[in-house]
Amino acid sequence: MGLPLVVAVVGPTATGKSDLGIALAQALDGEVVNADAMQLYRGMDVGTAKLTPAEQQGVPHHLLDVLDVVDEASVAAYQRAADSVVDDLLARGRTPVLVGGSGLYVRAALDELTIPPTEPAVRARLEAEAADLGASALHERLQAVDPVAASQILPTNTRRVVRALEVVELTGAPFVASLPDPVHRRPTVQVGLRAALPVLDARIERRVVGMWAGGLLDEVRRLDRLGLRTGLTASRAVGYAQALAELDGTSTTTEAQDDTARATRRLARRQRSWFGRDRRTTWLDVDDAAPAGLLDAALDVVRTAAAGAR
Repeated sequence: MGLPLVVAVVGPTATGKSDLGIALAQALDGEVVNADAMQLYRGMDVGTAKLTPAEQQGVPHHLLDVLDVVDEASVAAYQRAADSVVDDLLARGRTPVLVGGSGLYVRAALDELTIPPTEPAVRARLEAEAADLGASALHERLQAVDPVAASQILPTNTRRVVRALEVVELTGAPFVASLPDPVHRRPTVQVGLRAALPVLDARIERRVVGMWAGGLLDEVRRLDRLGLRTGLTASRAVGYAQALAELDGTSTTTEAQDDTARATRRLARRQRSWFGRDRRTTWLDVDDAAPAGLLDAALDVVRTAAAGAR
């Protein structure tokens, strides 16, 4: 179609975003840009449902396999990389098809969003203080230096408290606890996939069973030798932490799978809430019984958006 649009496919895990992204890229002379934080990591394939080269069907994919498991993922670094990729694709007349369920990464790629700086040494020190003194003590410190942020961040949310204190220390300015109103940087259309909770939960159960059958434990063994446990981001990925527990003998296979399914359901509900707040998204319902019309419906959304952008 040669549309001067960025197309984003978003929504909860296990709704079929990757498959729709491939189909849209084929129909729109496009290329896929990954917006799943865990698919940035080399070797994290089975547990992230990363498409194999064969499943990519010849469609170029960007921002897959760009980090080692010992690296910490950075939204700011991702934003810079995504900007470069998207601008290059548009300049070459290709349609960028952004695909993923990591909400902040999607916002960073699509929207006017300034990411505050980060410093690993400062973050590590604050995390150590939180472990030593307790989250409430750090929240009291935040209350003293940035009461607005403290009022918007729960004392139990250690990660957010630490991040707020880190930003205040590095910039000398208050931490913006709430994201700004979403504004696209480029002409963009967002297609969201959603499913009724029983359908979604059943898909998640099948995915988890398939992860173990597909060799997740072998994958985690390999990654463990490469330093998976030391990676602040990768080691916390759903499925990988549970697989490590099974390999350590602190969890049975059944327990690891059940824990992974529960954690994935919680993730999916957070994603539903995050993307559901964005009124720019046109939602398509996913039904296992009738998936055939999904591409046509998504293309209708894109065509309507393109006509409105002219």
